[in-house]
Amino acid sequence: MSENLDHIGASSVIKYHDLIFIDIWGVIHNGIKLYEDAVLVLDKLSNLDKDYILLTNAPRPNKTVKNFLNKMGLPKNHCDKVFTSGEAALRYLKKNLGNLKFFHIGPPKDFDLFLSFKDNKTEDIKESDFLLCTGLFENEDSNLDYYKELFSKNNNLRMICTNPDLIVDRGNVREFCAGSIAKIYEEVGGKVDYFGKPYPMVYKLSTNLDYKKKTLCIGDNLNTDIKGANNQNFNSLFITSGIHKKENLNEIYKNYNVKVDFTQTYLKW
Repeated sequence: MSENLDHIGASSVIKYHDLIFIDIWGVIHNGIKLYEDAVLVLDKLSNLDKDYILLTNAPRPNKTVKNFLNKMGLPKNHCDKVFTSGEAALRYLKKNLGNLKFFHIGPPKDFDLFLSFKDNKTEDIKESDFLLCTGLFENEDSNLDYYKELFSKNNNLRMICTNPDLIVDRGNVREFCAGSIAKIYEEVGGKVDYFGKPYPMVYKLSTNLDYKKKTLCIGDNLNTDIKGANNQNFNSLFITSGIHKKENLNEIYKNYNVKVDFTQTYLKW
């Protein structure tokens, strides 16, 4: 049975933890504006010299997300705590696949992820050695049937998925993420390597992980943030105002097969 912290605040459990992983989209901001109470939590963590990581399934390098958050108004000392799924994928790509041709599935804005090996990008999926998925094409950002048709004839390559999230809410608008495309690829028989939550590697790359430390994961996504916490045997704080806000909270834990230790409507100290 999870404990709700709305009346006593997140500080009541944070003080007992040594390391805190905090999701960004849905917890710190909604894609358009920062949540002031959540930023105050980060201020408190800094003042207490608590170790925290802003761990996000963003298909972009760390630097890009840091700049985005800074422009949104997040202080630089908090921006410096960012680690992205895109950064984890980028390090793998440079080390293992940097000389191979790839076909990019995603919008042009994600170009910075493969800037250092841009000459390996091909416009013909049949000429590629692997698929790099960062999201959806701009002109096909809501029609998932397009991808089913594309992959039904091209499912023999390995896909690198840089964001396991299925969906995200930008303000009040719901959008598909790279994870939805990767799921379709698997359904037609393709193989996918995922970088980001809930998979273990992103936690290990983001910090010098010490499993002796008492660790808390805060996020609004049961499939990634909370399942990731469960996989690592970390405690979890589920923010219920995020992408699951329209679902029945009495049923979803069982539906997503997760264990939730604490809940809060919005992250608040």
